[in-house]
Amino acid sequence: MRGPFARAVAGALGVIVAAAGQVVGASPVAADSVVVGGGPARITDAPWVVALSSRDRFGGTRAGQFCGGVVVAPTKVLTAAHCLGREVLGGEPWQVRDLAVIAGRAELRGEGGQEVRISDAWVNPDYDPTTNSGDLAVLTLANALPGSYVIGVARPGDAAQAPGTPADVYGWGDTSGNGSYASTLRTARVEVLPDAACERAYPQGGGVAYRGDTMLCAGDPRGGKDACQGDSGGPLVAGGRLVGLVSWGSGCGQPENPGVYTRVSAVLPERF
Repeated sequence: MRGPFARAVAGALGVIVAAAGQVVGASPVAADSVVVGGGPARITDAPWVVALSSRDRFGGTRAGQFCGGVVVAPTKVLTAAHCLGREVLGGEPWQVRDLAVIAGRAELRGEGGQEVRISDAWVNPDYDPTTNSGDLAVLTLANALPGSYVIGVARPGDAAQAPGTPADVYGWGDTSGNGSYASTLRTARVEVLPDAACERAYPQGGGVAYRGDTMLCAGDPRGGKDACQGDSGGPLVAGGRLVGLVSWGSGCGQPENPGVYTRVSAVLPERF
């Protein structure tokens, strides 16, 4: 959720932004945008980044892209739980016949790579759509991706999650905060921020609020670089490991409102 909404399908369905990304000038919503303040990314440098797609649901203009994901095993992809909500998909994941991931391709409608159907979806049972805590889901692919696409996942206590650590966020979301969606993968360099930065921005008091036990705070203290609508579920990578998934925030690239990510090391079960 970005702004403070989740950052997901805002561009495709307007209000659905609250499910997968961040919405400029709104309360926390799901990220549905493209990376703000970044630049193009080569898929060969980040083969673990994938796009979630359903042309039946979101049309073919952007190859059906509505959220991001990250490959953590040849048949397993992590994404944000809110990306699989009824508000986004219009039903349960298994009811979306063409639900797939686009892998190995930076340009959504370009050549190369592959589109792999999703055969199963596990949504964190502790996910709370009211607070957005535990915003994580695991997708099982019908066919295995190459092992070279897999990225390692940070575990509890990993130094890559320490405040001040440089980190990179990836996605096909809004690049400006004004609905300018990217068709080619983009990335922006941010840094892991102290929990206190997000606690100030998103205090407790009803509804969505920052929780350091299940969430990770990241952004550019000067502003201008951030995830945005359409980026929900995409990876935040530090030290060569996955540390977060784009979850929610307020606005895009605002210094006083850092991005909030799912703290993967705290939420992902050991069996995955």
